Amino acid sequence: MNQASAGFRANLSRRAFLRGVGVTMALPWMESLPVWGASASAAEAANPLPKRFAAVFMGNGINGQHWWAKGEGETMELGKSLEPLAPFRKKLNVINGLFNKPSVGVGIHPGMTGNILSGMPLMKGAVLRGGISMDQVLANSIGQETVQPSLVLGCEQPITGYHETNFSMAYSSHISWQSADSPVPMEVYPSLAFDSLFENRGNKRTQSILDRIKADASSLSRKISSEDNRKLDEYLTSVREVEKRVDRMRGEQGRAEERAKDRGRSLFTMNRPDNGLPEDIRDHMKLMCDIVALAFQSDKTRVATLVLCRDLSGLFYPFLDVRDAHHSASHNDKSEAYERISRYYVSNLAYLASRLDAMPEGEGTVLDNTCLLYLSNMWSGERHDNTRLPVLTLGGLGGALQTGRVLDFSEAGDENRKLCSLHLSLMDRLGVQLPRFGDAAARLTGI
Repeated sequence: MNQASAGFRANLSRRAFLRGVGVTMALPWMESLPVWGASASAAEAANPLPKRFAAVFMGNGINGQHWWAKGEGETMELGKSLEPLAPFRKKLNVINGLFNKPSVGVGIHPGMTGNILSGMPLMKGAVLRGGISMDQVLANSIGQETVQPSLVLGCEQPITGYHETNFSMAYSSHISWQSADSPVPMEVYPSLAFDSLFENRGNKRTQSILDRIKADASSLSRKISSEDNRKLDEYLTSVREVEKRVDRMRGEQGRAEERAKDRGRSLFTMNRPDNGLPEDIRDHMKLMCDIVALAFQSDKTRVATLVLCRDLSGLFYPFLDVRDAHHSASHNDKSEAYERISRYYVSNLAYLASRLDAMPEGEGTVLDNTCLLYLSNMWSGERHDNTRLPVLTLGGLGGALQTGRVLDFSEAGDENRKLCSLHLSLMDRLGVQLPRFGDAAARLTGI
């Protein structure tokens, strides 16, 4: 038995599952299940709750005038752009002054992006060269305890070619790298992301997940308490709601594939919505957040990255009354229009946090056992300034990460404000300890 299968089998003994034809789903925490234990505290002591990590990325920076926080805990004051996170003040860290040193002074855009989770220098020219990203370091460790080591999602197609700085556009499109020269393929179609989680192949795609596990769910419902039956019903309802939305988008993707075939083109070269991606990006981003949340709740994976918009993004925001595309709008980053864009992306983070926080687990929630890391590749899109970066964390990793704080490293000195020092600190708390990572050999002081 290899290491991956051994780890997964060990995990099976600690979790309760629903099984059906070609599908296995981990159940949420239920006190009346013997596998979890008679009480939350006793079960947690015997079977420590899984810790999870997700990096959420927005390209091209933020409106720095409204990106601020003061105080701590419930009394924390938040700037306009961070207001969507008000319900999570106690579970939030606003981290100021960090920078990714290898991406400073090397050229705008791609050179500022492709190593944000690796901290390794990027190579110019035709050969890709950087480093493995922290999410994939985690996937190679804690990811072996789940069916899928990691989930890598995006809401915008990658771009190809080269920037004027002679960096590959692959660096602008990908933040998750499985090796120094290979990004992890990013799934942008919600239906394919969903199918990867629930073994939906061939004609299984036409059969509801709930129909496939119906017999096992019915048997389980007769053995658990009324409160746990309520949890089970909420869980299955959430799965079905996501599944229905995915089915609609699967139909759009299928029609797009036929259009591409008729025109002799590939989907990759076609614009939204002709390429089958949702025309309204609000639907797209919300559904991708739901898929991450469902993946964590069903324990399909414990590691994820979600690129809401890539560097040099071409997304439009008519619903925000913004006329310019994302990249162009970022060149006026102090404008009210770009503030609305910044706040909109934070609202997506808040939505993902709300989904995880609504999932009971032990004596807390799934969010309490997770770290959401939110970041961008620069502070100011107008000046292409990445000498400091906007960084947030949400969730406490089962108490391992103190939250409800505003941390400022602006005056700590360059050696003491490295983004990779934060990556090292977070990986420590997820059970993966390295002597160094990227350009850092020290943990972030005070995190």
